[in-house]
Amino acid sequence: MLRAAGTGTGDEVIVPAFGNAEVAEAVTLAGALPVFVDIDPATYCLDATEVEAAVGPRTVALVAVHRFGQLADMPRLWDVGRRRGLLVLEQGESEAPYTEIEERRAHAAFLDGRLSGVRTPERGAGHTYQQYVVRVPGNGRPDRDAFARALRAKGIDCRVPVKTPTHRMPAFRRDVCLPETERAADETLALPVHGSLTKRDMQRIVSACNALGGLLQPAF
Repeated sequence: MLRAAGTGTGDEVIVPAFGNAEVAEAVTLAGALPVFVDIDPATYCLDATEVEAAVGPRTVALVAVHRFGQLADMPRLWDVGRRRGLLVLEQGESEAPYTEIEERRAHAAFLDGRLSGVRTPERGAGHTYQQYVVRVPGNGRPDRDAFARALRAKGIDCRVPVKTPTHRMPAFRRDVCLPETERAADETLALPVHGSLTKRDMQRIVSACNALGGLLQPAF
């Protein structure tokens, strides 16, 4: 799509640094330069205010990536694109059957009401919970990583959703200040909410997480 729009050498394309290195790779393959912009900490998607601030004379496009089943703020991003003359592209996530989405939402609601010691995700309109991503706040040591190891030891299948932001990767390293991206990469952890989980499984997740509260400083 970038190539079809005539994007090429000397052009810049705004992209998120939180995950999705393939988006930056696509920009590079089109001959353009990826410009990394910070995320909205609630949605993990591009922050429209940061996008507008990053627009320069060579900026021709932006790529919004929907994350974890949460939609980017497309009305604001489209508005920025319209006013600044930018091509606005979206990278979506694979669609799941309606019943699977409803099961994930039910499991997410169960966790929202029972987890303590972690920050639960924002319940945005249309959230499909492709991943249920919590925050394990740090206090100067790798609390998220210790928390994840302890959960796995209890048989809970959790994972770090973004281990290295794209702007930290050798192929795309940039000297940019992206505090929300950095914080999210250090604090986020995905807990299981897939449809095959039973109520007993969900209770085990809650019990295991809440029993580890001593690893953490207060979340709020």
